[in-house]
Amino acid sequence: MTKVIATLIAGLFATAAFAQTPAPAVTKAEAKEAKTAAKAEAKESKAEIKAEAKTAKVEADAKKDVAVAKAEEKSDKADAHAKATKTKTKAHAKVEKTDATTPAPVATTK
Repeated sequence: MTKVIATLIAGLFATAAFAQTPAPAVTKAEAKEAKTAAKAEAKESKAEIKAEAKTAKVEADAKKDVAVAKAEEKSDKADAHAKATKTKTKAHAKVEKTDATTPAPVATTK
């Protein structure tokens, strides 16, 4: 009976020790799965970064276009103002020239 108990106890220790070491095939499969998941995650993040970069570029281009349009509008307003001022100055000069060449009316009393 003691031999049987001793064999059972030895068997328990042996199976406990064997159960603690992972099987190599399972470890390789888990490593491969983890590697595949990491690659997929890297691809997704790379795609997100690319999309964000494109969006940022489009926004920057739009802001640049708005700034150019505002600058052109400001320039056009300045040109229009300068042209109006020049026309106004010419008109005043023409009126002054006409006033200077026209004799003053003579007042007659009756």
